[in-house]
Amino acid sequence: MQHRPRKRFGQNFLSDPRVIERIVAAVAPRPGDHLVEIGPGRGALTRALVGSGARITAIEIDRDLARSLGGDPELAGVELVNADALRADYRALAGGAPIRLLGNLPYNISTPLLFHLLDFLDMIADLHFMLQREVVARMAAEPGNKTYGRLSVSLQYHCRVEPLLEVGPEAFRPRPRVDSMLVRLTPRAAPEAKAADPGVLARVVAAAFSQRRKQLRNSLRGLIAGAELERLGIRPEDRPEDLAVADYVRLANHIAAQRKPDGEPR
Repeated sequence: MQHRPRKRFGQNFLSDPRVIERIVAAVAPRPGDHLVEIGPGRGALTRALVGSGARITAIEIDRDLARSLGGDPELAGVELVNADALRADYRALAGGAPIRLLGNLPYNISTPLLFHLLDFLDMIADLHFMLQREVVARMAAEPGNKTYGRLSVSLQYHCRVEPLLEVGPEAFRPRPRVDSMLVRLTPRAAPEAKAADPGVLARVVAAAFSQRRKQLRNSLRGLIAGAELERLGIRPEDRPEDLAVADYVRLANHIAAQRKPDGEPR
């Protein structure tokens, strides 16, 4: 029986063989790779990967789809995991060796999933995701751009972000109402500017962009005073999108250095 796409899972299945071919070419799977596909859906991309010689694990939240894929003889060598990608333990999936993540992500979970995956980057070689074009624009945005925000800073601190391929709605069934884009994320061996405490960096970035239309002297109140911003060479009247990733690292390192061992300001 034909599977009816479920809105609650954000299911828009990739169906264009030319787009699938280009995704496989971008991923360039090799024998010995361990590919972890998030949201295989009806298995169109999964089937295109099977002949690569790579080990393939597919995470599918929809039990009906997981059951269907598990019974497909073409996918006999694929490990099917019926689970929520937002709760999956990718470190356990990796089993001590690097994994490569890919998938046509449901748009309704893409941003929280990207933040979830930041906790596992030490076990991830690279990530290739099909996302809403608007989300990729935010991921790759430069300072000063209106789309530059918390997602931009957080991902660019940890990864190189490369938009690869724009894809129209006609490549999916059912058609989404937005354009999509394939993006590659490559975890950095070392950040260009290193945060002494990544947790403090995350809090500073979240605080700044929680009130993105306010000046930094206001959005960061309680974390750092305006006079201290000036001593760091940052104008208190700037807005969050005016600062580069390295500026946020400098801010976070200053704040971390001012804290007592118990985490309270000195």
